[in-house]
Amino acid sequence: QVQLVESGGGLVQTGGSLRLSCAASGRIVSNYRMGWFRQAPGKEREFVASISWRDDNTYYADSVKGRFTISRDSAKNTVYLQMNSLKPEDTAVYYCNAVLPGSLSQPAFAPWGQGTQVTVSS
Repeated sequence: QVQLVESGGGLVQTGGSLRLSCAASGRIVSNYRMGWFRQAPGKEREFVASISWRDDNTYYADSVKGRFTISRDSAKNTVYLQMNSLKPEDTAVYYCNAVLPGSLSQPAFAPWGQGTQVTVSS
């Protein structure tokens, strides 16, 4: 069973930065496209960013493009999300997951990890 453990969330002011980490079991980071997703209170979970295992090609939701950067360290089976210029609307629980082969943004596995809470104060 795939295990994904997210960390690095916290409370930050508007304009601040955070770096999230996702530690994955097995070798999925080096065999799957990996993604970050988020769920705000009362809203459905949405795609944030993904990165290819093959060539580090990245893909971002329009809402975070230019502010967030996804990266990975296959040797550590870890995926990162550097979040800059944070806005109150970025407040959510952030999750990582593999991405379905052939997709840029559809999650592959269930259940999800526990996620990490990001709160941006105005």
